[in-house]
Amino acid sequence: MSLRLAAAAAALLLATPVAAQDLYRGGNWSSMAADRRASGVGDAITVVVQQAAEASNTTQNATRKSTDVSGGLNAGSINESGQLSFGGGYTGRGEVRRSERLVAQLSVTIEQVLPNGDYRIVGEQRLHVNGEKTLIAVRGRIRPEDIRSDNSVLSSRIADAQINYDGKGFVSRSAKPGLLNRIFSLLGLG
Repeated sequence: MSLRLAAAAAALLLATPVAAQDLYRGGNWSSMAADRRASGVGDAITVVVQQAAEASNTTQNATRKSTDVSGGLNAGSINESGQLSFGGGYTGRGEVRRSERLVAQLSVTIEQVLPNGDYRIVGEQRLHVNGEKTLIAVRGRIRPEDIRSDNSVLSSRIADAQINYDGKGFVSRSAKPGLLNRIFSLLGLG
């Protein structure tokens, strides 16, 4: 019996694989000097959006035209004279000033690594606060050398950048002109 028991125990030991546990796992321990910047498809990058734009346009027109026609007739007892004057004028002035500033931070992912080594990035951030919905979306192309040590990139370093900022809600509605103002503006009366 003991021979059979020893044979069964030996067969059991041979059937189960033995695996030693290693204290070091390559993916869990990064070096203190490791570069943790994004470098592959699916990696996340923080985009720091700092956009400022200012534009000014001024137009001024002035037109003045005057035409005078006069004549007279003297014949015997007939002494008639007449005068006709046409005059006109136009003065116009227009001015447009626009100033915008957008500061935001959002995480995007690398969508594609291009043949030249650049990264195509895409991402969006949706906020819903007190009935106001806000969407910030970024899409474009960045160079790996423009990624800073904290794994962020400035929006001014994004080539072919498409930055969309849109809001909907009570605040956005109240900032838009009313229906009558839009109709008057369309007709050139406002």
